[in-house]
Amino acid sequence: MADPQPTPSPSGFPPLPAAGIRHQPVPYAERLALRDPASIDLVVVHCTETPSLADARDFGERLLYPDSGTGACGHYYIDLDGDIVMYVEPERVAHHVRGWNPRSIGIEIVNRGRWPHWYHSRHQTMDSPYTEAQITALLALLVLLRERFPTLRCIAGHEDLDTARIAASDDPTQTVWRKRDPGPMFPWPRVLAACGLERLQP
Repeated sequence: MADPQPTPSPSGFPPLPAAGIRHQPVPYAERLALRDPASIDLVVVHCTETPSLADARDFGERLLYPDSGTGACGHYYIDLDGDIVMYVEPERVAHHVRGWNPRSIGIEIVNRGRWPHWYHSRHQTMDSPYTEAQITALLALLVLLRERFPTLRCIAGHEDLDTARIAASDDPTQTVWRKRDPGPMFPWPRVLAACGLERLQP
């Protein structure tokens, strides 16, 4: 059976070129607000802090905001083998980074991060490497996004934008970073040299 055709973009733009991108919208995707594509000027790089894409999908489908019937997820996910999956059309506002959602596109890369003890004070080392396939896929996706959204100017890590500290899960007298992704294993120099975007670190 032939692969189904991508769902047309809600903004009227043609869908991104196939290029291995699979469209698997989260169940609440159409409840997410539409936005003016010209308002999009930022890409935010995350890591899933899960061991697999399936675990990330499970979290992304959870309804965390009862008033809107939506949850938290990025627009695109990059698996360990470089496979790219779209959970939310980029013309919609996804909940992926506090305070920056209306202007940004979120890209989640599968990586264990601090899994499964994200906020344990003695489990803050992030030493899982990103695969070559993931970085190659990320750079290809950034090229496509810059062609689609010429207003894109900046790129940031989740850790650059969400700098809050919270009480450690094992010891409330200690604090840990709420977000540390994509973390120290992410090859920022390589990505910045190739993508043509400026790193945003407010």
